[in-house]
Amino acid sequence: MSRAEPAIREVSPLWTLGLFRSELLTTFRRWRTLALLGVLAAVPVLVGIAVKIETGDGSSAGGGGGGGGEGPAFISQITNNGLFLVFTALAATLPFFLPMAIGVVAGDAVAGEANAGTLRYLLVAPAGRTRLLLTKYATVLIFCLVATLVVAVSALTVGALLFPLGELTTISGTRIGFAEGLGRALLIALVVAASLVGVAALGLFVSTLTNSGIAAMATTVGLLITVQILDQIPQLNALHPYFFSHYWLSFADLMREPVYWEDLTKNLGVQALYAAVFGSAAWARFTAKDITA
Repeated sequence: MSRAEPAIREVSPLWTLGLFRSELLTTFRRWRTLALLGVLAAVPVLVGIAVKIETGDGSSAGGGGGGGGEGPAFISQITNNGLFLVFTALAATLPFFLPMAIGVVAGDAVAGEANAGTLRYLLVAPAGRTRLLLTKYATVLIFCLVATLVVAVSALTVGALLFPLGELTTISGTRIGFAEGLGRALLIALVVAASLVGVAALGLFVSTLTNSGIAAMATTVGLLITVQILDQIPQLNALHPYFFSHYWLSFADLMREPVYWEDLTKNLGVQALYAAVFGSAAWARFTAKDITA
């Protein structure tokens, strides 16, 4: 298919919503997507069971009976309040499991269609390349939110079954009610989902560079791992604030009283920057690409 678009095509809003709905259904009906969500849901279950077994003799989680054990910062509080399992599970999945799942879905968004030979037929419909790309990106963003909520809901369920619930102590040492803690858990889940916007844009861009879904997924996950390795090298300290993963764990500041907003706003700013840069790059590449599959 040539780069030229038909002269002027009127696209009804209902048709656009239908395209978006179709894309969502296609994405969430794939066995690969369901398997990724299943793995994400299993992580809090494994963490909760491990903490329950470790603390069965009355010792505290994290080892040694002290609060300085290894693992996510909230893990030593799980036995006191199951709601902390939500924070722990999100902290455990955010560095790798969540972004890997996003990288797989985003990397396959365009390249998977090209590999299956359906991309050309999608563009025959009155969608337009820009509209189709926006639909793909919106679908990936919905997956970011769903994947994060799957982790949070699974953790809350397991935490309620294995540990007591009630008032909880913030990082600052103040006490807040369970309802407020639940509200902060939801806010943290939304922040974590927003923290994956940059990875989603990067994966979509990579997906426009190749016709192989597997290559796009592998490249996106590889870049994710590379960036996180670079973020741990002290000699690159000046570059760390510009890596999309650098402020990921800043969501813990929502458990302070008062909330510490500086790193949270930096995180959201970095994600917006990556979304703008790689979203624009994906658009430039996709609109200039010759579609042959």
